[in-house]
Amino acid sequence: MSRVGKKPINIPKNVKVDIKENFISVEGPKGKLQHTVPEGLAASIVDDKIVVKKIGSASKHESLHGLTRTLILNLLIGVTEGYKKELEIKGVGFKAQIQGKTLQLVLGFSHTVKYEIPEGLTIVAPKPTQIVISGIDKVKVGEVAAEIRDFFLPEPYKGKGIRYVGEYVRHKAGKAVAK
Repeated sequence: MSRVGKKPINIPKNVKVDIKENFISVEGPKGKLQHTVPEGLAASIVDDKIVVKKIGSASKHESLHGLTRTLILNLLIGVTEGYKKELEIKGVGFKAQIQGKTLQLVLGFSHTVKYEIPEGLTIVAPKPTQIVISGIDKVKVGEVAAEIRDFFLPEPYKGKGIRYVGEYVRHKAGKAVAK
């Protein structure tokens, strides 16, 4: 039995939730999101709360019970508050800038790395060494942040690269010090 899956989800007053069979649609001040509930689970609205229940008894259904409840909660948080990930760029001459619907990164390569900003997300570069990704879909925001970070992962010797704000990168001693 999933402890997380049993907890009901409170529906905020400014959010409209529509459940039809295994399809949940959530609409709030920031936008609209949808999610499909997997087979063996059912979601329903009881007293302004969303309750996710198991229909089947297979172990697969038990493992998806808490996950489904958390994904529905993420939808509600997304349409009310939204999600944000911040990245920082470390390295001499490394910088980021927005031109139209493209994020341009100068990362010490022979070319400028260009990244098309996906629909439904906002990417801002308040400083040349800072990137802020925001949107209503938690999965998309995290995925885009990971894709941008993958252009130049933080390396352990000088610490150059793109990292999440607050991320700790363990530094290694160089070859000369290691003797």
